[in-house]
Amino acid sequence: MLSEKEKEPDDANLSQAEVSKEEQIEVVSGPQDVDHTPLRYKSIAEVYERCNLCIVEPETFEEAIKDAAWQKAMETELEMIKKNDTWELVNRPSDKPIIGVKCVYKTKLNLDGSVQKNKARLVAKGYSQKPGIDFNETFAPVARLDTIRTLIALAAQRGWKLFQLDVKSAFLNGVLDEEVYVDQPLGFVIKNKEDGVYRLKKALYGLKQAPRAWYDEINSYFTTAGFQRSPSEATLYVKTEESGILIVSLYVDDIIYTKSSRELMMEFKIEMMRQYEMTNLGLLHHFLGLGVIQAESYIFLHQKKYAKTLLDKFGFKDCKAVATPLAMNEKLSKEDGSEQADEGVYRQIVGSLLYLTATRPDIMFAASLLARFMHGPTRKHMGTAKRVLRYVQGTTDYGIVYKKGKEARLIGYCDSDWAGSEDDMKSTSGYAFNLGSGVFSWASIKQNSVALSTAEAEYVSAAEATAQAIWLRFVLSDFGEEQVGATTILCDNTSAIAITKNPVHHHKTRHINRRFHFIRDALQNGEIDLLYCKTEEQTADIFTKALAKDRFEYLRRKLGVISAKHLEGSVEL
Repeated sequence: MLSEKEKEPDDANLSQAEVSKEEQIEVVSGPQDVDHTPLRYKSIAEVYERCNLCIVEPETFEEAIKDAAWQKAMETELEMIKKNDTWELVNRPSDKPIIGVKCVYKTKLNLDGSVQKNKARLVAKGYSQKPGIDFNETFAPVARLDTIRTLIALAAQRGWKLFQLDVKSAFLNGVLDEEVYVDQPLGFVIKNKEDGVYRLKKALYGLKQAPRAWYDEINSYFTTAGFQRSPSEATLYVKTEESGILIVSLYVDDIIYTKSSRELMMEFKIEMMRQYEMTNLGLLHHFLGLGVIQAESYIFLHQKKYAKTLLDKFGFKDCKAVATPLAMNEKLSKEDGSEQADEGVYRQIVGSLLYLTATRPDIMFAASLLARFMHGPTRKHMGTAKRVLRYVQGTTDYGIVYKKGKEARLIGYCDSDWAGSEDDMKSTSGYAFNLGSGVFSWASIKQNSVALSTAEAEYVSAAEATAQAIWLRFVLSDFGEEQVGATTILCDNTSAIAITKNPVHHHKTRHINRRFHFIRDALQNGEIDLLYCKTEEQTADIFTKALAKDRFEYLRRKLGVISAKHLEGSVEL
């Protein structure tokens, strides 16, 4: 056993966030035959939560084997591996490392909290792999949330339905280039061949190269099936035929697709289920923790379940709600004179809020502002974070609505504050893009340089919005919705607009980083058109500063963020 002193993390190499109160990792060094599996300790809150739901997940094989349901789940997993020809039993090599395996047990739940199924996943102890010996390339792309929301917004605009497929044991389909050996799983050792090991033909979950191997496999299949991979988004595939267009977006083992042709959709679904073990989930209802409601005239995205889980986790389930996430003209700085707060809890709150911004652009500025103080947060910072949670408490059923329209025309908004950061006087840029209804791409970013004027701050913000607009034009073009005319970006600063349209570098702008001047090229090439809008109508204002209640609620509606109660034919989430 390690002494108490040895168990303490080295502050120079391990951040406090990595060793939180709720999840600790004990690292043990020793001989090769010692099990190096990291130990996970659950908090009392986690244990009580699972107990209240009558859910008991085994921690070890010995616990799982006593329950017939979990035993069946393990047998199903091994059958899937065998059916997929994932491995072959061979004699134990003397010159190759052998990777251990174990079963991980998880109860999958539906959005309403009911049990969907018991899942036993056989995983390799990939943390023992060594680069260049049993793995090389590990990177695998996944779809950006911007791309997924763009696809959803376009489907709503066109009145298309979104569907979902789930690949069973997706990583088991990835063919390995490396020579990798694993132990026989506990409880499923072959009689009279106890010393044998499995040589992997295909990947197992837990291997470092498993995501890459699966991506190479599915990419190869889509290519041979006649799909064109988007040069702007590596996980986006489009197939165009005379009968219509089929768009597929891949996020590891989750596949969402939409179409303008029923023939293409049926052909795709049949071929995919023939090629791989698939679960046809039908209409898209739940994806990456996002709830999706599809109606004839709109698609509604929300994270109500996640928001409630977040509030329960931090003890804000029954708190008093507030109307705005930040107090009017809220200013935060690193040194505000208040005491230090619990850094681990603060980071958990901010990280959770950042994920909630996947469907809640109304808290984007607040979450981004709080994220600037992840190291050494004070009690004032913690108080501000808790206020955001109180705002979430009053808006748990809010989300973005995308409506059916006539024209899929990309429109952008850009704005900035000036010297909003108390610590370094840097400004904040904000932008948002829509196709005529709810926004599907947005950001709130602190600028890298200090702006010497409001015009410069707005100019930098416009340049950042232009970069995003060009990328969105590429993605929409891949979707078959090419933006013929220039993309309108609305700015509320006439001086910034004048700088972009004046080819002569004025002496007052010669210090601005040259990379921001590419906006002039985009303007001359007809890719964007920077136009003036009144400050009162500047939607991106909500991403740059704390606002008064009336102003905040007005801009929130302009973003397309509404309560589910306000949808046509109000729905219960």
